Amino acid sequence: MCGIVGYAGNRQAAPILLEGLSKLEYRGYDSAGICVHGVKEMQVAKAKGRLQVLCDKTENGQAVPGCVGIGHTRWATHGAPSDVNSHPHVSDSGKISVVHNGIIENEAKLRAQLLEKGVKFHSETDTEVVANLVGYYYEQTGNFIGAVRQALPRLEGSYALGILCTDLPDTIVAAKKDSPLIFGYGDGENYIASDVPAILKHTQTVSYMEDGEMVVFNNKSVRFFDFVGEPIEKKVETITWELSAAERGGFDHFMLKEIFEQPKALRDTLSPRLKNGEIVLDGIDLSAEYLKDVRKIYLVACGSAYYVSVLAKYIIEKACRIPTEAVMASEFRYSDPVVDEHNLVIIISQSGETADTLAALREAKRLGAKTLAVVNVVGSAIAKTADQTIYTWAGPEIAVATTKAFSTQLAVVYLLAAYMAKQLGTMDDETYGAWVEALEALPGAAEQILTKENVEKVQYYASRYYGHHDAFYIGRNVDSAICLEGSLKLKEVAYLHSEAYPAGELKHGPISLIENGTLVVALATVQPLFDKTMANVREVKARGADVLCVTLQETAEEAAKQADGILTVPTILPVLQPSLTLIPLQLFSYYVALNRGCDVDKPRNLAKSVTVE
Repeated sequence: MCGIVGYAGNRQAAPILLEGLSKLEYRGYDSAGICVHGVKEMQVAKAKGRLQVLCDKTENGQAVPGCVGIGHTRWATHGAPSDVNSHPHVSDSGKISVVHNGIIENEAKLRAQLLEKGVKFHSETDTEVVANLVGYYYEQTGNFIGAVRQALPRLEGSYALGILCTDLPDTIVAAKKDSPLIFGYGDGENYIASDVPAILKHTQTVSYMEDGEMVVFNNKSVRFFDFVGEPIEKKVETITWELSAAERGGFDHFMLKEIFEQPKALRDTLSPRLKNGEIVLDGIDLSAEYLKDVRKIYLVACGSAYYVSVLAKYIIEKACRIPTEAVMASEFRYSDPVVDEHNLVIIISQSGETADTLAALREAKRLGAKTLAVVNVVGSAIAKTADQTIYTWAGPEIAVATTKAFSTQLAVVYLLAAYMAKQLGTMDDETYGAWVEALEALPGAAEQILTKENVEKVQYYASRYYGHHDAFYIGRNVDSAICLEGSLKLKEVAYLHSEAYPAGELKHGPISLIENGTLVVALATVQPLFDKTMANVREVKARGADVLCVTLQETAEEAAKQADGILTVPTILPVLQPSLTLIPLQLFSYYVALNRGCDVDKPRNLAKSVTVE
């Protein structure tokens, strides 16, 4: 959520900042801005709307001279999207300029105190409080770095900050607490950014900033400190993936590219952990002795990752026979959960920076639970905070609506469930061998769904049903869980009202909403429950619904007797079936969105990395 870029070098900064911000558009934003140290003063340019508005306003940065600057894409938390509320924000004194990712929770209190001291405000944002607080201390002391250091302890909440001062035109100060920030090392130039793609064109050498750290840099030097002012040494790391991984590569949208990348992402996630018929989780300590003392497993996540958790409840309970509960992270931390050292808390997050999920993780640790994170981003806050971490190796996911991150998170759940079951002795050797064999076959099965013929069939049904005003996803058992994600995708990218229900729940209320022309997407891949699901299809058909059914190839003929449209998926070990059922649902949402004229990669009001509550 929000994006920050900073540059100090010998080249014109504004074009570099705008280019970097363009690589962060996937994070979600409603306005953009830059501040550059010119010949005599700081120059600020910002605009509501897409980044292109700012590019046009600044002639792609050519109209803003200067070699040091900061840039920002904003996702509104305080104040409606507007030119005035856009970042960067300049202090009332005109001396300090700030970009900020996160949220200042004590903004109102600090604003009131500064107003009493005669400081004026010009926006509704919490970020302007940061600019004015640093500006106030700078007026008192004349020490820029000291003023930042005085201000930081007074800020409650989360922040990644990039700060400029008119009197130190070659210097940028940055600080981090609970929001992502990286430092990039260049040749005669240095960078900060919220995420790697923003600077990957210029450098692959970075340091990941930790909470409670600040950095002071120019084009020649870089110094890291803690908030007290003590110097610290930072580990220098090399980014191993290429910029091309964050480009569309011939696809019309990142979402479509990432749907097609799922077989590779599954292979990258699974293959290193499947060796000689065994599941090998290097560095993960889940011994039989520990697991036999676990009374309950909690799966904690937000959004699509939460729906992975809902699926994981079925999978882990079936394999391990341990009571398992999926909990939304935003509810977990405030629900006074019954958690102690006899609980395993599995945290799932694509970015590893999700604010609600990070807070829930910290609460679980405070209560004494053992914590295990499933994340995609190496070095992220959740990865570092959890007791243990399993990475998904999905590669960069740029589209706001997750696809391959979901698939790889689910793949890790399969690995964990079978691994723990073997430790506990709740899975016999034959079943364990079948799981491993099916996991090895999963990427290839996913590839079968993405053939030209199958994709064109999805396109056809999307063109047939995109005009519906309402959609209902129904299914049983793991199908009901994957319905949640299918329905969410339709909401996210196509802006079509959609709900998901276990098919057996229709008769308990939701069926009252079915009328002529209502779209029902019925999932019928759980073979023992196929007939029951078809009975539910007959019920909605009798009330005028149009039914699109996703089913197995061997049950397609029978399903076609009831449904108006059929999409088929290959058959695999039943517990792994959701991974294949998911793909047509993703494609359907994508093509419905295209037919409705929606901006697929940048859905309105949404952000990729949600670093605020």
